[in-house]
Amino acid sequence: MSDEQESMTIIAFSGDLDKLWPTMILSSTAAATGMNVTVFFTFWGLFPLVKEDVRITGKDAMTKMLAGMNAPGFQGAKLSKMNMGGAGRRMMRKVAKKGNLMPPEDLFDICLDMGVNMWPCQMTMDLLGIKPEQMRPNLGAPVGAATALQMMAKSQVSLFI
Repeated sequence: MSDEQESMTIIAFSGDLDKLWPTMILSSTAAATGMNVTVFFTFWGLFPLVKEDVRITGKDAMTKMLAGMNAPGFQGAKLSKMNMGGAGRRMMRKVAKKGNLMPPEDLFDICLDMGVNMWPCQMTMDLLGIKPEQMRPNLGAPVGAATALQMMAKSQVSLFI
């Protein structure tokens, strides 16, 4: 058995509420048990890291339209199934609150406080025209897929959510 700290890497490719919750629950739980945790946010998973007050990102009409279809931040995250024009999201949040489950945005802040590495994907930022100043504070520096893969290769647990 090695004396090295155990680690977990999550590739967060979805910004859907029902995928953000497990990402944040697993990240905070792993960090609480002493694991070194890294979450690499790529493609649609990057939009929750955009500041809530930044409505449109993008560098041209196409990327601005894509941003318009993906709400920034955690609050507007929809369900991947049964969203029903936002009613599903509201219902899920109400059920979670009643069940004493913290919202993913609060879990995200706890993860940051516990030292979880939150890495935005540089390629996705470039592709979709998302600028660093449009992102939430206290994130890690944007990295590429090679860096995320190197971290995954060292991790005892690697997940794709």
